Amino acid sequence: MLFKVLLIMDSNKYLNDISEIKYLMNKSSRFLSLSGLSGVLAGIYALIGAYLAYNIIYASESPSKEAYKSIVLYETDMFKLFGIAIVVLILSILTGILFSYNKAKKSDEKLWDKTSKRLLINFLIPLATGGFFIIFLIEKEIYAFVAPLTLIFYGLAIVNASHYTLGYTRFLGVTMLIIGLLSILFLGYGLHFWALGFGVCHIIYGTLMHFKYDRK
Repeated sequence: MLFKVLLIMDSNKYLNDISEIKYLMNKSSRFLSLSGLSGVLAGIYALIGAYLAYNIIYASESPSKEAYKSIVLYETDMFKLFGIAIVVLILSILTGILFSYNKAKKSDEKLWDKTSKRLLINFLIPLATGGFFIIFLIEKEIYAFVAPLTLIFYGLAIVNASHYTLGYTRFLGVTMLIIGLLSILFLGYGLHFWALGFGVCHIIYGTLMHFKYDRK
């Protein structure tokens, strides 16, 4: 009986050691300070931005089914939409940095290290490429593909960076890719897909990440 008890104790000790080693390996190779709540807030910012953009694009009218397919945007409207997008982006970035900093501080970890640098580089490469490509499209007044391509390149950026952070981010990236591709099939409804991807999906995945990782 005593032998069995000692064997169980040793087994538990080995399991704890393995768990500790696994945690340390993840900690050294993955950025674990990413906050789920920052994703939720980014989604809320995106939904507010989409609502404001909707009012600018369609004014106070109730657009018909055909109106979605034949949108005419003036230069002033484009500047307004660009301004909204910039504000949403800045708020999302600042919120992400603030919440990640607080999470890292609680865990006694560094926010800026080799892992976070690799995460940022792998995230920015597809994102910057897509950003320049979209700017070229806007310059040539090809607006229909802007919303789908923002979703697609953002999804690629998340998938590319997911190797260095929490597992749920990969699923978020794949979801963004799917929504972006679907958006191409319904070009007139790009704003709706944009709100679904950047708004609703961020809130859902941010909530899941918060309950799985942040509350430990």
